[in-house]
Amino acid sequence: MKNIYQIGFGLIGKAMSQDLSQNFKVHVVDINPKAFRNLNNPNIIPCSFDVREKDKLAEWLYGADLVLLAVPGFLGYEILEMLIDLGVNVVDISFSPENLLELDQKAKNKGVTVIIDAGLAPGLPNLFLGHYYQENQISSFSYYVGGLPMNPKPPFKYKAPFSPIDVIEEYTREVSQKVRGQLIKREALTDIEQRNYKDIGNLEAFNTDGLRSLIFTMKDIPNLKEKTLRFSGHANLIIEMKKKGLFNKEAIVSTSQKLIEEWKLDVNEKEFTILEIFISSVDKNTRIFLYDEFDDNSKTTSMARCTGFTATGCVNLLNNEKNNFTFQGVVPLEILGQNENYFNFLIEYLNDRKIKFDIS
Repeated sequence: MKNIYQIGFGLIGKAMSQDLSQNFKVHVVDINPKAFRNLNNPNIIPCSFDVREKDKLAEWLYGADLVLLAVPGFLGYEILEMLIDLGVNVVDISFSPENLLELDQKAKNKGVTVIIDAGLAPGLPNLFLGHYYQENQISSFSYYVGGLPMNPKPPFKYKAPFSPIDVIEEYTREVSQKVRGQLIKREALTDIEQRNYKDIGNLEAFNTDGLRSLIFTMKDIPNLKEKTLRFSGHANLIIEMKKKGLFNKEAIVSTSQKLIEEWKLDVNEKEFTILEIFISSVDKNTRIFLYDEFDDNSKTTSMARCTGFTATGCVNLLNNEKNNFTFQGVVPLEILGQNENYFNFLIEYLNDRKIKFDIS
C-alpha cells in the first residue's frame, strides 16, 4: 500500500484522509494534537508539530513522493515553497494570496508536479473551463459559488464550512477580473446582485478574488468573473464592519477571533454547497450546476466532500500509472481539464462519490 502525506487535519482534511485511507496509508500532520481526537482508522497515522520548522518537516517527509497540502491560505505559499525545495510532488488546496504560478520554474527545476487550487472553487470551475476551452473560442466565463447552512441564523446567516480565516481573506482581498479584454481591480463585496435558485430561494452574489490562475493562463478570454453566494443581507453586514474599521490591521485579529467563533459549524450541522458556472462562446452557451448537501451517512460536510474529493481525485490521478501523467511544474486545473483523460478521470471520481453535475 502506497503512502500519502497530508498536512492539515481540519474539517476538509479529515474528509480527505478518510477518502484516501481506502487505498493508501495516510500520514497526517497537524499543529493541533486535539485534531486527532476520536481518530480510529489504522490507515491514518497522525503526527503533531509546526510544519514551518523545515528540518522537522524534512525528517517527517523522508521517503515521501506526494504531499496533500491543506493549510490556511496565509501559510500556503511558504509551506508549498518548502515542499518544492524538498523535491516532493504536491496537491494543494490552500487558498494562498500569492501567485503560485511564480513557483513553476522552481518546481520544474526540481522535477516535481504541483497541482494547485485543487478544490471546489477555485478548482472545479477551472477544470470545466479547460475542458470547454479545447473545443470553443470562449468569450465569457463566470461562476457563482457558496457553502451555506441549511438553517441560517441572524445576524450573519452564515457558518464557515472551511477555514474561517480564509473566509475573512475573501472579504478583504482585492479582486481581479477581466472585462472586455481589460484586467481590472475591484474591492471585495462589491457589485451585489440577487439570484434565485429552486428549492433554495433568494441568495446574493458579490465579487471575491476566485479567478486566481485563470487571469494568467486564460489571457485570450476577454471576460472572466467570479462571485461568492450568501444569504441576503450578509454582504452589507460585512461592509458595515469594514467601514467601522473592524478589518483594519490593528483590529483584524480580534475581529477574526470573534467571527471564527460566530461562524463555527456545530457538530453534524446541516449545510449545502452550490456552484453555478457559465461558459459562453460564439455558438454555444453552457451552464454547469452543482448542488450538494451534508452527508448523513458519513457525517461529512458538503464543502468537505466537494473540496476534499476534488483534491483526493487529483492525488489518485497522479498515483494511477494508467493515466500516464506527464506534467511537471505548477499545474492549475484549467490545464488538467484540457486533457480529456484527466478530465474524465476526475469527473468520474466525483460521480462515484455522489458529486454530480447538471450540464445544459
